[in-house]
Amino acid sequence: MTKIVDIAINGLVFGGVYAILSVGFALIFGVTRILNMAHTALYMLAAFLILAGISAFQLPLLLSIIGAIIVTTAFGMLVFKLLYDRVKEHQNAVMIISVAVALILQEVLLLTVGGHYRGIPPFSKGFVTLFGSGVTHQHLIAILMCGVVLLSLWLLLTRTSLGQAIRAVAQDREVATLMGIDISRILLVVMGISTALAALAAAVVAPIQVLSPLMWVQPLTIVLAAVVIGGLGSIGGSVIGAFVLGYTEAIVVNLLPSGGYLAAPAAMLILIVVLLIRPEGLRGVVFEEERI
Repeated sequence: MTKIVDIAINGLVFGGVYAILSVGFALIFGVTRILNMAHTALYMLAAFLILAGISAFQLPLLLSIIGAIIVTTAFGMLVFKLLYDRVKEHQNAVMIISVAVALILQEVLLLTVGGHYRGIPPFSKGFVTLFGSGVTHQHLIAILMCGVVLLSLWLLLTRTSLGQAIRAVAQDREVATLMGIDISRILLVVMGISTALAALAAAVVAPIQVLSPLMWVQPLTIVLAAVVIGGLGSIGGSVIGAFVLGYTEAIVVNLLPSGGYLAAPAAMLILIVVLLIRPEGLRGVVFEEERI
């Protein structure tokens, strides 16, 4: 029973974090057709900004998280405006630039903080007992935060005028332009939302996992797999793919020896199986206007 509880809780945490990262990645791709390979590097940047707020500026954890989200979002929008936007019609060029941005962030962090593992104190150090297994308050907070973030994004995209504009641009830019929608502004806003989601994922995971300048690589693998499994450009599909891989990782880590090293290969195996059965992904689009 203890193993089952651990798998259930860890699956929700892993799946929730991967879902937040995946929907941000899928959102920017669905609207701008950009494969932002620096997405998880921005997640890493936010995590280290939270650490800097706590250690260097002696700020409370909540203020450090808010500051990190603001700074990371501004940085992501600046990168889009100065780099991606200039060559956004050339998808391969944008992808290469985004990889370069991720590597630059990695090297800057290695030079400034070194390659040592760091940690951030949790919001709460207590735990509760569920069916004989101890579950920390921080894990429960992480699950709640993931649910709030995903619900808020769904409400934004489906219940607001901004969400309608984003979906209109994703479906047909020419028609959106005729409707009076400022395409450039929407693309910048979408990049801001995507980056903010990466920073929020960092806020969820930073008090639970160790931080290092290489922490962006493994989540990028999982995010790419989740987005492809769900169907490129599908927000709902990305969430499904993220939770499938989140629970796969929880099962592998809890049940197999050295399971931490097998999480990524297991994700790739599931990716291959899904694509063999359904090449467009679980909720992949057949027509471009079905995106988002």
